[in-house]
Amino acid sequence: MMDIKYEKNNMRRALIFGITGQDGSYLAELLLSKGYEVHGLVRKSATGNLKNIQHLLDDENLHNKVFFTHKGDLLDMTSIFRIISDVRPDEIYNEADQDHVGWSYEMVGYSTEITAGAVAKILETIKQINPKIKYFQPCTSNMFGISNEKIQDESTMFNPQSPYAIAKTFAYYVTRYYRESFGMHACVGILYNHESPRRTPQYVTRKITQSVARISLNKQESLFLGDLSAEIDWGYAPEYMECAWKILQAEKPDDFIIATGQSHSVKDFVKEAFSVVNLDYNEYVKTDPNLIRPTKTSSLIGNISKAEKKLDWSPRTSFKELVSLMVKHDIQEEG
Repeated sequence: MMDIKYEKNNMRRALIFGITGQDGSYLAELLLSKGYEVHGLVRKSATGNLKNIQHLLDDENLHNKVFFTHKGDLLDMTSIFRIISDVRPDEIYNEADQDHVGWSYEMVGYSTEITAGAVAKILETIKQINPKIKYFQPCTSNMFGISNEKIQDESTMFNPQSPYAIAKTFAYYVTRYYRESFGMHACVGILYNHESPRRTPQYVTRKITQSVARISLNKQESLFLGDLSAEIDWGYAPEYMECAWKILQAEKPDDFIIATGQSHSVKDFVKEAFSVVNLDYNEYVKTDPNLIRPTKTSSLIGNISKAEKKLDWSPRTSFKELVSLMVKHDIQEEG
């Protein structure tokens, strides 16, 4: 995957919770490319879902040399303490949570424990073992929920409308608490929707691109969706992980919006996806009321001026490019 030259004693060491997911796997690649020694926690239910990091595990130049995995679970306090104590990382990125809004309505207890409670456990463990460890906590635009502000920035009031968003709001405030009360280098990135070919089909973007690929190959007849009018600020996941890394490199810990500053509807995404394969979406898309969420949010668009100014970061992949690369990936997968 990459040619890495390193001196073991001089490497920065990073620990990633949620390394098997979309964000965690891209972050692992980024950190390895920057010469880090990377460690990741893999829970039992994810051991059969190593697809996103399999290429790293298969690379003899990386695996067990600069890339390591550890067994554990964020619901188990002993796992958290053991892995942080054993690895002694310079930086920790918590990319693990139950991050599907729709699922959180049906899994309130689990969503709260893994998305909120585990964050407090991680931060308290850092404080006890080494409060100088830098910590990155991803949060979500869903925390803004129904907002009076068309474009949100770091000072916009939270108004969460789902168990997932409520749990993330706790994660935001507990991270700030440990930063302000104990002087820890604990930072928050408020990430707007970010997609990639590594999204699972439970997410609407991947459901769309995978269905479009299958329809174009005559493997599927229709695509069923809920609310096509929802306006969403969509970006490309690897670029958002680059911003997460930049946040931790800043001299002072702080919180940042990570977004594109532009919104497109689900209908826009569908039309663009079908245009990649030269098909008219009207002939294939059907509405299923059962797929509409019980609560809705406002159209959420992120103001990234703070990240642009302080981190010299801005997204590079356009909406059209994002949709195209996802559709083309799924055509290759299905072909």
